[in-house]
Amino acid sequence: MTTFSRTDTSVMGRWWWTVDRWSLAAVVALMAFGTMLALASSPAVAERLGIDSLYFVKRHLVFLPVAAAVIVATSLMTPLQIRRLALVAFAGCLVGLGATLWFGVEINGARRWLSLAGLSIQVTEFAKPTFAVVTAWLFAEKLRDAKFPGYSLAVISFALLVGLTISQPDMGQTAVIGAVWMTQFFLAGLPMWLVVGLIVLGLAGLAGSYMTMSHVASRIDRFIDPATGDTYQIERSIEAFSNGGLFGQGPGEGTVKNVLPDAHADFVFAVAGEELGLILTLVIVILFAFIVLRGLVRTMGENNLFVLLAVSGLLVQFGLQTLINMASSLQLIPTKGMTLPFISYGGSSLLAIALGIGMVLALTRRRSGQAEGS
Repeated sequence: MTTFSRTDTSVMGRWWWTVDRWSLAAVVALMAFGTMLALASSPAVAERLGIDSLYFVKRHLVFLPVAAAVIVATSLMTPLQIRRLALVAFAGCLVGLGATLWFGVEINGARRWLSLAGLSIQVTEFAKPTFAVVTAWLFAEKLRDAKFPGYSLAVISFALLVGLTISQPDMGQTAVIGAVWMTQFFLAGLPMWLVVGLIVLGLAGLAGSYMTMSHVASRIDRFIDPATGDTYQIERSIEAFSNGGLFGQGPGEGTVKNVLPDAHADFVFAVAGEELGLILTLVIVILFAFIVLRGLVRTMGENNLFVLLAVSGLLVQFGLQTLINMASSLQLIPTKGMTLPFISYGGSSLLAIALGIGMVLALTRRRSGQAEGS
C-alpha cells in the first residue's frame, strides 16, 4: 500500500497520483516473469558455454534495478523534458551507430555492438525510442507552424537512421523503425497516396533485401519450405510449446532449454510455453496487450499532438517488437533475433525498453486540465 496521500505535494507524491499505476503494475509483473524465466532458462545456456551457470542470472539482476530506476526517473519528466532528452540522445545514437560501423564488434558478419568501458551496447535499441519522440516533435511542430521544415527533417532523420541500421546490417530493427515512422506520418495527416507509396516502397525494400542479402533470403526460404535449410531452433521451439500443454511442466522443469541455443534471449517465449503452459503464457500476452492498449486509451482526447504521436510511436514499437519475438517462436513469421521486452536477457535491450516505457508513462501522466483517471 502506498504511503502517499492525495495532499502530498512532494515530487514523488505528485508522480504517484498522476502516473498510470495500472500500466506500471503490468510492467512490474512482466519484470517478475522475466526474472523467473531468466532463472529457469539461462543456467543451461551458460553451462553449454562453459561459464558460471548463474552468469546470465546475475547480470540480469544487475540490469533489472537499473531499468526500474530508468523507468521511474524518466516518468518524472515533463513532455518538454522528454523531447529535449530524446533530441540529445538521438543525436548521440546517430554518432554511436556511425562509430559501430567502424569500431563495433563483428559477429557473424554484422557489426551491431559497440564496446564501451567493458560493456557491449547495441546502440540501435536506444535509437528506436528516441527516434519515435523526435519524429513526433517534428511532425507536430510542422503542423503547428507551416514554415517549419518538419517533414523534411523527419525524412532526413529517418534516412540517416535506416541507412546506418541497414549498413550493420539489421533488417529486423530497420523494419520496426520504418513501421513506427509510417504510423506517425499517417497519424500526422499524411495523404493516403503517400501512405500507399510508402507501403510499396517498404515491400520493394523487403524484396531487395531478399535478393541481395543471403541471410535474409535463407530465413524466408526456410519459413516457406523448411526442407531448404536448418530449422533446428524453430523445431525445438514448437516442441517446447507442445510439451507445455495447458499448465506447463513447472518452473525449471522444462527440457527443451537444454538444447535450445538462444533459450534465454530470442526464444525465451518457448521456455515460457513449456514451463508455464498455455494459461500463464496467455497471461504474459495479455500483460503486453494491456500496456499497449492502456497507453493508447490514455491519449484519447489528448489535445497535444506531440504527446499523441510520441506515445503512439513508442507503443507501436513496443508492441511490434513483442509480436515479432512471439511470432518467430511460434513459426508464424520467418525467425528474427529480437528480444521479448522485459522477459528476454539483454542489458541494452532491457534499458532501452525501460527508457521507452518511462517516456510513455511520462507523456500519459495526468496533467493540469485533464480529468483524473483511475
